[in-house]
Amino acid sequence: MVTGIAFLGIGLMGDPMVRRLLAAGHAVTVWNRTAAKALPLAEAGATVAPDLASAVRGAGMVISMLEAGPVVGAVLRDALPALAPRALWIDMSSTRQDEAQAFHAVLTAQGQRFIDAPVSGGVGGAAAGTLAIMAGGAQADFDEAVPVLQAMGRPTLVGPAGSGQVAKLCNQLIVGATINVVAEALLLAQAAGADPAAMRAAIRGGFAESKILDVHGQRMLERNFVAGGQVKTQLKDQQNILAAAQAAGLQLPITELVTQRYRSLVQSVPQADHAAGLLGLEALNPGVRLGDAPDRLG
Repeated sequence: MVTGIAFLGIGLMGDPMVRRLLAAGHAVTVWNRTAAKALPLAEAGATVAPDLASAVRGAGMVISMLEAGPVVGAVLRDALPALAPRALWIDMSSTRQDEAQAFHAVLTAQGQRFIDAPVSGGVGGAAAGTLAIMAGGAQADFDEAVPVLQAMGRPTLVGPAGSGQVAKLCNQLIVGATINVVAEALLLAQAAGADPAAMRAAIRGGFAESKILDVHGQRMLERNFVAGGQVKTQLKDQQNILAAAQAAGLQLPITELVTQRYRSLVQSVPQADHAAGLLGLEALNPGVRLGDAPDRLG
């Protein structure tokens, strides 16, 4: 078992991920820029560090779960002087591929190691320890990390440093597009006179079945837009997908349309759940609304 884990970033995802590590018996020191968010983890058995240097000093493994690449980069630079020799930094945030590769270069130049390991599964998956974990890095470093990552979900090595972020972007490409397609299907059923909930039940188990239809379809029917994952986060991911496509010389026309849809929402409901794609669709179709429940935005 790896001991001496520093976990940086205690947000919607970080809190349940730390709790899974503690439940598996790992010793975890936590740090967050807003210190109050980390305090409840002390009752669960974590050590709350007063500052970043104290959190990472002597830790054999550092896990970051932060808002975006620029934040990861800033935290990494501030932490460098206190990092232990050969420390393994696992960034589980969602960043661009080139950002992950830059983090890898900075750490390896100083004698440390790096894995990018973004996740999918949302807050529910984090709490249940069932996250899909997409890792990029050296095989030996991944093998060392597996017992720790398995406390939080199902890790898979998909290639060298930066590859985990590519896999996450592919995941988010499918998620973002499918949320919008499910919204269109439900609103079409409503507008054409069918029962949207019955339509969804009828197609379950067929080729259209997906976790998005299950989870986000139900959220749309209930008009529950309290965030699991946020619109602003999905927009960031959409923009990162397009950046990766441009770097690879690809055009992704459907992804471009989906990005436009989330861009239209981020000014009004940036912290709503991804399922708020339905709200953007309804705005394009005045007078058509899914169901009669009040909107829950949190």
